[in-house]
Amino acid sequence: MDILILYHDDFLVVAVKPPGLLAVPGRGADKQRCLVSLLREQFPLMIAQPAVHRLDMATSGLMVVAISDTAHRRLSRQFASRQVTKEYVAVLDGLVAGESGRIELAFRLDPQNRPHQVYDPEGGKLGVSRWRRLGNEQGRSRLAFFPETGRTHQLRLHAAHPLGLGAPVVGDTLYGHGRAGDRLLLHATGLAFLHPISGEHLTFRHEPDF
Repeated sequence: MDILILYHDDFLVVAVKPPGLLAVPGRGADKQRCLVSLLREQFPLMIAQPAVHRLDMATSGLMVVAISDTAHRRLSRQFASRQVTKEYVAVLDGLVAGESGRIELAFRLDPQNRPHQVYDPEGGKLGVSRWRRLGNEQGRSRLAFFPETGRTHQLRLHAAHPLGLGAPVVGDTLYGHGRAGDRLLLHATGLAFLHPISGEHLTFRHEPDF
């Protein structure tokens, strides 16, 4: 599989993850092929554990991957302190009221139904997302999402849950009406951060193909 690379130097790589490809290796021999493993084939000096963030397997879009230990440590610190700006585009299965908003909902893993997350205002971890309407398309809403936290399935949950937008992402097999093989219409389209060595502000965009 050819991976689109938007930028690389001695310290990091910015690539576009295709939908259906794991971001990092999973458990088991059949889950070792992923974005990280493919990038390590192209960049042999890349450290063994280079990921500083992840995208769901079904989600496509921009990821930054470290090559050196120093870059990994400093990029991870930026993600942890919310210094990284992220933007997603999603098409939701329904019409959303309003033009923009902010969602704050807490979720946790349902251990009886992995990998589903469930709403839990007391025991869950708070996820915060801003959103803006981009347009309506035949009974569907196209939105831009700006997550302020990075919880598991955050945008998919914030879209689908009745306390969020009440309209799941099109193609979502976990929280919506998607079926096996459907494309999840969720794409990481914008990513901005400080270069971990030079301190230069880097901004990247990649528009979705849906």
